[in-house]
Amino acid sequence: MKSGQTTKKIGIVSLGCAKNLVNTEQMMFLLKEAGYEVTGDTDGADAIIVNTCGFIDSAKMEAIDTILELDEERRCGKKGKLIVTGCFAERYKEEILAQLPEVDGVVGVGGFEEIVTAIDSVLKSDEKVAVFGDLNAPISETKRIITTSRSWAYIKIADGCDNRCAFCIIPKLRGKFRSRPMEKIIGEAKELVNNGVKELILVAQDSTRYGLDLYGKRCLAQLLTTLSEIEDLKWIRLHYLYPDDITEELIDVIADNKKVLKYIDMPIQHVSDNVLQKMNRRGNGKKVRQLLKRLRERISDVVIRTSVIAGLPGENDDEFEELYEFLKSEKIERAGVFRYSPEEGTAAEAMPRPDTELADKRAEALAQLQSQIIDEFNKSRIDSVVTVLIEGAHDSCFFGRSFAESPEVDGYISIFEKDMSIGEFYDILITDVIDGEPVGKPVGEEA
Repeated sequence: MKSGQTTKKIGIVSLGCAKNLVNTEQMMFLLKEAGYEVTGDTDGADAIIVNTCGFIDSAKMEAIDTILELDEERRCGKKGKLIVTGCFAERYKEEILAQLPEVDGVVGVGGFEEIVTAIDSVLKSDEKVAVFGDLNAPISETKRIITTSRSWAYIKIADGCDNRCAFCIIPKLRGKFRSRPMEKIIGEAKELVNNGVKELILVAQDSTRYGLDLYGKRCLAQLLTTLSEIEDLKWIRLHYLYPDDITEELIDVIADNKKVLKYIDMPIQHVSDNVLQKMNRRGNGKKVRQLLKRLRERISDVVIRTSVIAGLPGENDDEFEELYEFLKSEKIERAGVFRYSPEEGTAAEAMPRPDTELADKRAEALAQLQSQIIDEFNKSRIDSVVTVLIEGAHDSCFFGRSFAESPEVDGYISIFEKDMSIGEFYDILITDVIDGEPVGKPVGEEA
């Protein structure tokens, strides 16, 4: 801002996945560098950015509802111009401008680095702004303002996807698979750790492919080893591993490297060979089962997170039962259950229309089963000792996470203790499960 001008306030709302949040944090840095006040408080903002997800129906509805809610508040005089960014903007750029007059501008996934120009434009005039860039360009190395925690942060190692699953629109929204150069990742990791971050969560649409496009080989195991050499980095967590590409080398690193958490986020989607083929997923049910067996055998106390989809058109009773029995027998500790969402622009769009009532019923059955599995897992941890990173406090207790809880998806362990330091590690004895979540006390203390 020029000298003498009042600093303009930009409120930001971030929706969707961790990869989207990284882009939000980058936009915040760019706006702050340009002289804007950047905040998560949208009241009284001169402009509001809604960074959206556009992956499935529920995400699209969340984006639309958020836009309309913010516009309603704006009509009450609490807010200024409204900019929609991210995957929803990328996917529906023409429709947003034509059908949502509440929106003053759209910025696509490939254009987020031009957010300052977009904001400048909408604040100076009443004309609509649209900014879209190359989805296949190298990943931006713009710095970030970390919004997650002072003790943990996401770090994007790649973007885009080449897998072309039949139900998924991501390749059209985020481009082809592109890895970040290893030296850039290591450099950012060192900077984050120097600023107090103790846990790094590696994210990409398919982390197992890291390095293929740049180095001609999968380099995730090498990246993990190099990251673990950062002295003050304590935990490294892996998200979004494609099951067909988990190598023996990678399993060895997860098993043997003390800084790599024994937590694997590995979406499988289904185990019926016929359904997997319709989904255009590599591998089959037998390979998934064999992989789980290897992981359990090779990695002591490993915790696995996955996602499954119920109700793909043509999924018959036997195929659903196979998925149900698989979850029941394998007892995967953490599983997200999704009803199939038909998405325009995907290969699955050509399939017969799904029976949404049946899909809802099947998804609910899987969710109830998984709730029982999670309860059993948490109860099995009673009387065990785990290292917990303390994240905050509320009411009469502190709360934190062990290796088995990933931020924002897995809940917390509550510790009824008067004096603990947020951002530090403690050995905690799990003593009970209350309302579905573990509770504990520092080792050595009386109950």
